[in-house]
Amino acid sequence: MTEIDSAAKAPLRDLPEPGAAATPDDDATGETAGRSGAAAPHDAGPPPAGGASKGGATATEPAPAPAGAAPLARLVGVDLARALAVFGMFAVHVGPFPDPEGGVGDWFLGLASGRASALFATLAGFSLMLIAGRLEPKTGLAGRQARARIVIRAVILLVVGTALAMTNFGGAGILNFYAVYFLLALPLLRLRARTLAIIAVVLAFVTPQLAYALRALLTESMVTTIDGYDPIARLSGVGVLDFFLTGLYPAITWMTFVVTGMALGRLDLSSGTVRRRLAVVGPALIAFGYGVSWLVLRLTGGAKEIAATMPDMKDFEALKDAGASAGAFDMPVGSGLWGPDAWGLLAAEPHTGSTFDLIGSLGIAITVLLCLTVALDRLPVLRRLAAPVIAVGTMSLTLYVGHILVILALPGESATPPQSASATLLLCFVLGATLFAATWSRFFRRGPLEHLLNNATRLANRVR
Repeated sequence: MTEIDSAAKAPLRDLPEPGAAATPDDDATGETAGRSGAAAPHDAGPPPAGGASKGGATATEPAPAPAGAAPLARLVGVDLARALAVFGMFAVHVGPFPDPEGGVGDWFLGLASGRASALFATLAGFSLMLIAGRLEPKTGLAGRQARARIVIRAVILLVVGTALAMTNFGGAGILNFYAVYFLLALPLLRLRARTLAIIAVVLAFVTPQLAYALRALLTESMVTTIDGYDPIARLSGVGVLDFFLTGLYPAITWMTFVVTGMALGRLDLSSGTVRRRLAVVGPALIAFGYGVSWLVLRLTGGAKEIAATMPDMKDFEALKDAGASAGAFDMPVGSGLWGPDAWGLLAAEPHTGSTFDLIGSLGIAITVLLCLTVALDRLPVLRRLAAPVIAVGTMSLTLYVGHILVILALPGESATPPQSASATLLLCFVLGATLFAATWSRFFRRGPLEHLLNNATRLANRVR
């Protein structure tokens, strides 16, 4: 899930029984509205009362969804998108190392690096809307309880993420960053899609420059002092300063993904008009983010300046050295672009946090979500064939934490990514996660950690 890091922990989730109406307790990270992913894996059982939603694996005829509810196919599309992000995370963490001559290693890393974690963050924002109210925000008691659930989730993610940061995985985990995103999103939960989209645009164009300016003001002594007063930083090495400004997923720029996901969550993705607009917006953002950056860097000579300041990427054996990967689960591709000349502001490389990087990654996230949603909606057979993979997306929290623990337990591994990283190891992780998720979903409504999270958030029912 993260490329440079583990990107990602996909938003957690819990699901009700197939076809059952979503209840406040059924949104693990946000995905409520029916057992989207789990219904597909089972692909069995009687249709829900009143007819299944259009996307249900066992659907017969579409039935009108309750006001504010999303078609099941849309939710399954979110689960499938999250599963792909999980696999992208695996590719970054245990996939083959880059090849000096180019090849499969470069292809895997280039495809997953940065984009998987960006997709996760976007889906996290989408999930928040499933908790707070899809097309119409929850108000009154329901709204207060929804906010309480988000806060509880944030606290749990912070605890789990901090615990993982205390291992060799270090600052590559994203769970603790998610906690900050969730809390920062609380004031935005009742906003409309258009307003959220405007905020996302402003964040994309303003925050990268602001982040660069703030980082330029930081000195080593300032960072040491701030971390010295931060109990989280003293405990795990990843503290408030990392969460907001200097980490792999700093909230100052990454809230752009979250807010965009919230805007998408407020849209009716079953609408043909909405789909056509997103079909234009997604590719346009990709073309602008990566195309304009590529052109500007070459016209200005920035490409050569960046190449001159980057570390010698031909020494790939160094990447397997424990010392070279300390504190970062993979190679921080964008971190080397923040030189005094600020060429990184024009680059679209993963984790540069530049405007071009944010826009290009958002375009990919939107396009992936739209394509999967439409494909699953129009091709029922695809929902059945992809059921095991969809199950992966329904228990992303379990698989995210689990894959880290497995990596840390690999024989002879003292750092991440593991020295045994290879296409074979990646395939084992993908097949293992798919088999586990598909099997577990046949017997249980939620993944192991998703079940515990759901139980913890029941405390929100006491809010009055």
